[in-house]
Amino acid sequence: MYKVNIRKATYDDIPAIFKLVKELASFEKAESSVWSTLKDYEVNFKSGLFGVHLAEERSDVVGLCLYYPTFSTWKGKMLYLEDFIVSSDYRNHGIGQKLYNAFISEAKIQGCKLVKWEVLDWNEGAIRFYERNGAIIEKNWWDCKVVFERTTND
Repeated sequence: MYKVNIRKATYDDIPAIFKLVKELASFEKAESSVWSTLKDYEVNFKSGLFGVHLAEERSDVVGLCLYYPTFSTWKGKMLYLEDFIVSSDYRNHGIGQKLYNAFISEAKIQGCKLVKWEVLDWNEGAIRFYERNGAIIEKNWWDCKVVFERTTND
C-alpha cells in the first residue's frame, strides 16, 4: 500500500500536472487532442481559473483532480471536474477514492449545489467507480463544442 498525501496544488506543481494530463490523453488514445501548452497552464492557474488536488507519493505526483467553478442555471453554483487521473502504476490502491473525496469536499467547502463531469462510454472501470460513489450517469445528453483556434503544443 502506498502512503499518499492529498493536497492542493501550487504553481510549482504545474509541470507535473501538465505531464499527468498528457498521460490521461494517452490513456484515452487522444494525444493529438492536447492543444494546450505548459504556458497555458501556468497563466490560467496563476489567474485562479482552475484548481487542482494532487495525490503525492513521497515527492512524486501520482494523481490529480483538476476542476473549475461554473454555474448551473437550474441548480446554482457547481464545480466541473475536468480531469481526474491516477498514474497507471498507482491505480487500484485507493488513491483515486482519496482524490475524489478531496474534490467532493472542496465542492462542499465552496458551497456548491452539485459537481459535474464527463466519462467516456468505454471506460467501464471509471463508470463503476462513479456509480459506487453515487454518481448519476446521464446518457441522454450529447456534448457540443465550437473550436476557435488550434495552437501548437510545446
